[in-house]
Amino acid sequence: MATSKIILREKKKDGTCPLTIRITKNRKSVYVYLGFTIKPKDWDAEKQRVKKSHPNSERLNNYIIKKLGEVTDTALEVQTKKSHSTAKSVKQKVQPVAGSSFAAQAELYLSELKKAGKYNRYVADKPRVKRFNEFVQGDIDFADITVSLLERFKVHLKATLNISERTIMNYLMVIRSVFSQAIKEGVSDSKHYPFGKGKISIKFPESTKVGISKNDVVKLETVELTNANHDLARDLWLISYYFAGMRISDILRLRWSDFQEMRLHYTMGKNKKTGSLKTPEKALQILAKYKDRKTNDNNLVFPVLTVLPNLDDDFEVQRKIAFATGRFDKMLRKHVAPKAKINAKLTMHIARHTFASLAADKIPIQMLQKLYRHSNITTTIGYQANFVHKDADEALDAVIGS
Repeated sequence: MATSKIILREKKKDGTCPLTIRITKNRKSVYVYLGFTIKPKDWDAEKQRVKKSHPNSERLNNYIIKKLGEVTDTALEVQTKKSHSTAKSVKQKVQPVAGSSFAAQAELYLSELKKAGKYNRYVADKPRVKRFNEFVQGDIDFADITVSLLERFKVHLKATLNISERTIMNYLMVIRSVFSQAIKEGVSDSKHYPFGKGKISIKFPESTKVGISKNDVVKLETVELTNANHDLARDLWLISYYFAGMRISDILRLRWSDFQEMRLHYTMGKNKKTGSLKTPEKALQILAKYKDRKTNDNNLVFPVLTVLPNLDDDFEVQRKIAFATGRFDKMLRKHVAPKAKINAKLTMHIARHTFASLAADKIPIQMLQKLYRHSNITTTIGYQANFVHKDADEALDAVIGS
């Protein structure tokens, strides 16, 4: 039997919480947003009512009673007709008008990102949602998000923000994700979907990926750095480079137990792919610098996330990593690079580009796929194409001479 209850969802920036009906069956819950928000102090959770302290308490309580009654009646109807009904099937029958709007679904989309621990996407997509809501002046039904509206939105972004085509595509990606979620949840019809062939096409322009030279890598390896934080930034960069462009988010999660018999065994955070790499001698020399902090094999190798009380909180860990990466990038750019006399751009992610650039034609594409842990070899081919210039260079030399 499906049960329903009025609850307040996650608090918004203005201190209010959305009023929702939680429908639960077989321990699985879905939420119907009622289109209203109130402050927690105005809600009586035990009595399931808005307190009199709220100026519209009577109207809201009447609305809540009405919608809760609809949900109960619909749940009985659905379960009578379907022996294997779910909480989702009940929701699809009672979803109020507010649920078919972009703002309500976007709020749910952001909430799911946060619950999944996807900090970087959450902080990037939240202002994009806000910008689109401002463009449509508050909210809009999915049926009204047309090709022409999105074309106007693209023009609006260019005119008001002066942003790149790639950034505009990121805005459209968010709208597409929310739209797809709405279709999946049954609150919008696929016939209104404005993306795809002959409609709005999302195509990212090619970007330039450049690493530093082998000589610059040597400079980075040999420069003397007296500041401990700058030295740590350099060490993290080199560890990334030595392990085939390992991402900083994975490096900061490394534990001593990940190193066994001169090999590194770890699971990549981005796609959960596992693998094992030989630990180069140069990497061992760096790791030796941090062994005096080790008290047991479960300790983190690098002293960055150690201040977090709960490393199982993915969202908080990602937030900490993002801030740390920003700090290290600043150190590399403003202190380490000038000290090492490196003129090229130097950031943590450049270590990945540097490995790819120096690998170029030296390593078979299948091996690079394994090193990068790409799920599909076409991803590796596309990525490596940014760094392989031999054929083009030889073609040019053939015409104009060496």
